Amino acid sequence: MPASPQLLAFFLLLCTAASVFPVSATDHIVGANRGWNPGINYTLWANNHTFFVGDLISFRYQKNQYNVFEVNQSGYDNCTTEGAFGNWSSGKDFIPLNKAQRYYFICGNGQCFNGMKVTILVHPLPPPPSSPLASKDSSPSSATPWTGSRQWQIRALLVSLALIWFGSDWI
Repeated sequence: MPASPQLLAFFLLLCTAASVFPVSATDHIVGANRGWNPGINYTLWANNHTFFVGDLISFRYQKNQYNVFEVNQSGYDNCTTEGAFGNWSSGKDFIPLNKAQRYYFICGNGQCFNGMKVTILVHPLPPPPSSPLASKDSSPSSATPWTGSRQWQIRALLVSLALIWFGSDWI
């Protein structure tokens, strides 16, 4: 049985909506499956991740055994929590990375000296990719926010809405 035009239009609308809305943030779980524990090389873990503004960093550990403090570079280097920017102790801490900067996290109960510390560099969001069509049709001086792939996504969304609104008789 062939699909109805309304069903096809609805499917097109869903596909367009999925491409228009941005991708969600990444949740970086510190230490991956080993979590936040002594004796893990968190520098190696951090070097294998790329962090962007809007991502989350998560610490997973046994509640009441460890904790997490956000500190400055001096606190990180010396394993001190004096002047900490934040502290967490739930055992499942989700910390938003809202600024492009270097962050420093340590365990505040003495385990920092056993390697429970991590520093990460958060990058600004990369610019959206430009489509080959946009680069052929417009020069940098004439580019507007509506050029490129976003323009085609908006057009597809409008066509889909028109198909749904007017129904199959319109085609």
